[in-house]
Amino acid sequence: MENANHLCCPTNIILFVISIFIARVAYVLYWSGKPLRTLISQPMCALIILGSGGHTAEMLNLVAVLQKDKYTPRFYIAALTDNMSLQKAQVLEESLAHQMHESAGERTEVAQFMKIYRSREVGQSYLTSVGTTLVAIVHALWLVFKIKPQVVICNGPGTCIPLCAAAFLQKVVGIKWSYIFYVESIARVKKLSLSGLLLELLLCCHRCVFHFHCIFDMIL
Repeated sequence: MENANHLCCPTNIILFVISIFIARVAYVLYWSGKPLRTLISQPMCALIILGSGGHTAEMLNLVAVLQKDKYTPRFYIAALTDNMSLQKAQVLEESLAHQMHESAGERTEVAQFMKIYRSREVGQSYLTSVGTTLVAIVHALWLVFKIKPQVVICNGPGTCIPLCAAAFLQKVVGIKWSYIFYVESIARVKKLSLSGLLLELLLCCHRCVFHFHCIFDMIL
């Protein structure tokens, strides 16, 4: 009888912890889809996820029209093997700093540039991609927990999945509440990208933006 009681106690604790975690996930999911409850007057730390090719061009066009004083500091993240995206982001930030007459030191405080491991390289086998995906997830958790972004902006590169998942987990464990905004690539005319589909199904985004009615109708 005593052995049975000893076994029940840890089991009850585990079930209690799991129940609390599920309740917290449900709470975060509920509020993630709601409008902002209060107007935020303070600057918000922004994590901007870049991708190779058109993803970066579209994202930088979006960043160019943001209210820079409201989204600062800005952290740009691109894949480790992406050699061009961060360079383009640096050029944009330099032009913005020149317009605002900022010094090099002030520019460093406003914008920082980082790299993350890819989950899967083009042409990589699915078997070996399991290990690289796990490494990318751990790296994403470390980066997000270090930056503690309040806003995450992405538009479809595969790099955004582990980072958005890490930002969502950050909310669940109560480190920092972050708003995740997904803007689908304008190249997606008839159907969602895999990244957009996953984020839409997981319901972890505060807002998902699509450019064409046929995509909007498809997900209803």
